Amino acid sequence: MRNLFLPLVPLALVAACTDKNDAAEDKMERTAEKSAIAAGPAPVALGLSEAQLLDAELIGSDGTELGDVAAVVRDAGGTVDRLLVEIEDSHPDRFVHVPVAGLKTLVRGDDTDLSTTMTKAELAALPEVKLPAP
Repeated sequence: MRNLFLPLVPLALVAACTDKNDAAEDKMERTAEKSAIAAGPAPVALGLSEAQLLDAELIGSDGTELGDVAAVVRDAGGTVDRLLVEIEDSHPDRFVHVPVAGLKTLVRGDDTDLSTTMTKAELAALPEVKLPAP
């Protein structure tokens, strides 16, 4: 009877880790949204407001969706110098910093996204950014 419960232990650990990751992502999203509201409609990088940057997707030069902008990151002087990007189709979710330098705005219909010359492999090779615990 005791052995019947052993397979459930790893599932419980995975669920606890997933809940912790989800909570950290939720906190990060709330913080990013508050920052965008505080920044207002003024452009902060690439001619876009912080809210517009948060709505953007990162698109490769071949049109492939590489990730979603999750947060705007400023240097010590307050200048936006990089973006926190969630890599597309990463399981569990994986975040990296992408420098703003070299990115270009890309308007597709009603969407404004960001274009990069980076490939999916180059993006995946960037150091992972661990979200702080909630």
